[in-house]
Amino acid sequence: KHGKVIPAINVDRLWSLVSEQTRQYYKENTGKAPIIDVLKAGYMKVTGKGVLPEQPVIVKARYFTKEAEVKIKEAGGVCVLSA
Repeated sequence: KHGKVIPAINVDRLWSLVSEQTRQYYKENTGKAPIIDVLKAGYMKVTGKGVLPEQPVIVKARYFTKEAEVKIKEAGGVCVLSA
């Protein structure tokens, strides 16, 4: 058997973890950024496939690919590593 399975989510699907109301709220109130904790949704790794909307977001995950980190930072967001 293989050692470990790491459930991953793509950058373009991050906003599907948050409700549409929350997204609209943070679109209007640009002073704050929403925190998306992918661990609570059952994912561990954020991969860089797809396009992230130009909206700042704070993403908490155990692993980030380099591409995902670049895309999140380009959108004005922050990557937070959590154990």
